Amino acid sequence: MATIALTGGASGIGATLSEQLRRDNHTIINVDIRDADVIADLATNEGRNTALAEIAARAPDGLDGFVPLAGLGAATGHPATLITALNYFGAVSLVEGLRPLLAKKSGSVVLLCSNSAPMSSREDPLLAPLLEGDETAALKVAEQETGMEYMAGKRALAYWMRKNSFDYARDGIRINAVAPGPIQTPMVEALFEKPGMKDAVDTLLRMTPIERMGQPHEVANAIRFLLGGDAGYICGSVLFIDGGYDAATRPESL
Repeated sequence: MATIALTGGASGIGATLSEQLRRDNHTIINVDIRDADVIADLATNEGRNTALAEIAARAPDGLDGFVPLAGLGAATGHPATLITALNYFGAVSLVEGLRPLLAKKSGSVVLLCSNSAPMSSREDPLLAPLLEGDETAALKVAEQETGMEYMAGKRALAYWMRKNSFDYARDGIRINAVAPGPIQTPMVEALFEKPGMKDAVDTLLRMTPIERMGQPHEVANAIRFLLGGDAGYICGSVLFIDGGYDAATRPESL
């Protein structure tokens, strides 16, 4: 059975994925800010270092997979700097830090992007410092963002994955990403209490061929597939799990 580390497994998609993997008798190392095997704040360097050390101690023979799911959604009211630090740097820093453990077992990585990523601009000033790995500069830019930091961060994460897929594959590590649309999780449901958010989601769903929100298990199922050997020739890809929204709104874009 496989040894798989993930972050954000205390709730939402992460909790569903963790349950599925444990049911399949895999060894799971869950990192989260609460209710996890490893408690760590991945928005900070200290928390990331703690997570890396704890995962290494629990998986000295290597990792078969890693799925960084910890993150904060758009319109949650959290500071743009916190969203940027956690969603982007919290994911990338752990992938980079776990690379030796993943190489030991030719493991695979699945990142959590978003179908909202293409809604941001390719010219967003946040992209450059993110892709350069300059967290200090990125957080300064994020302070000036006007609500686009979530989308820009997810776009940068997809770019980082594609840019690094070749180099990681040479170590035997496949990297892919999933890009969900609205998924019915506690975090998304909480947004409905904010003025106008329910109407905004309803408008989005009317533009979605499959006219409903997704369920956590539908994303978790796709992640499990990408982690496994049946997806052994899939590398550097972004899988949209959004009921067809991306295809419907960008029919001539790949």
